[in-house]
Amino acid sequence: MSKKIIFTTAAPAPIGPYSQAVMVGDTLYVSGQIPIDPANGDLVSGDIEHEARQVMLNIGAILKEAGLTYHNIIKSSIFLKDMNNFAKVNEVYGHFFTGQYPARETVEVARLPKDVNVEISVIAVKD
Repeated sequence: MSKKIIFTTAAPAPIGPYSQAVMVGDTLYVSGQIPIDPANGDLVSGDIEHEARQVMLNIGAILKEAGLTYHNIIKSSIFLKDMNNFAKVNEVYGHFFTGQYPARETVEVARLPKDVNVEISVIAVKD
């Protein structure tokens, strides 16, 4: 199987030795996205809803570059700094899907890159 690196300037550049996403066959593996505004490289902060929305927009930009949409996501992993934000993040996350939600886990972690409050990674497949 061939491996193709997916990169777009419409999502934040990686902050380490990894790719935004890797396509293997019909499966896209999207690295964890944090709330960085790709237009200026600044962290989006203020409230967890804005942070979660930016994360999902970053994921959407990567999906688009690969020719996919949120509909193609089959698995999500959500990492929260504080599980008390679960309901708020869940509400924002849910707006990006219409029925047939992907499989998912949400876990609280001690610390995330750049001390953000939320990080999300996904796996998507072509129809």
